[in-house]
Amino acid sequence: MKPALDACELCGRTGVETTEHHLTPREMGGSHLPTADLCRPCHKQIHALYSNEELAARLSTLEELRADGQIARYLRWIRKQAPGSLPRTRKSRALREKG
Repeated sequence: MKPALDACELCGRTGVETTEHHLTPREMGGSHLPTADLCRPCHKQIHALYSNEELAARLSTLEELRADGQIARYLRWIRKQAPGSLPRTRKSRALREKG
């Protein structure tokens, strides 16, 4: 059975497969807090750019994510991509050096 196609709540693209993103990471107490349906590229990009600590402290809403400069640049780009595209994702330098 094919997964249902939906709209990404972050980038707004339609006809994309979505995954559930915990706006506050589960390991930071977000198991029962709000979630968002995000396309795979947006979901992967968030976790490539930000640590769970950073997501919990200052990026726990869609509005806060969209307002952040790093993800805003990415959103301008991904909105121009075809719904089926799965671009490669690289961790940010800060996360690579951390882990």
